[in-house]
Amino acid sequence: MAVGLKKGHKVTPNTRKPRPSTRKGTLTKHAKFVRDLVREVCGFAPYEKRAMELLKISKDKRALKFCKKKLGTHLRGKRKREEMAQTLQKMRKAAKAAEQK
Repeated sequence: MAVGLKKGHKVTPNTRKPRPSTRKGTLTKHAKFVRDLVREVCGFAPYEKRAMELLKISKDKRALKFCKKKLGTHLRGKRKREEMAQTLQKMRKAAKAAEQK
């Protein structure tokens, strides 16, 4: 039949390879290793230290405003604040573990 929804020559759909852009931004093992190494060697930037000090005294909103001003966008500021909070948590946990030994 030459009319209707199924008209024309029957073809199989072309399967396409995923584009490299779909992987952009995903964290690889190597990138994670390099970032951790750099953090270990260089430590924290002065603004990160200040953000951690603000978080220590429970000034979360002020820490967000500070990070936002330094990094440019609200989302980047939120991510940085969360990262600093996680780091503080790890430091506290490590201190507690060292204290118990």
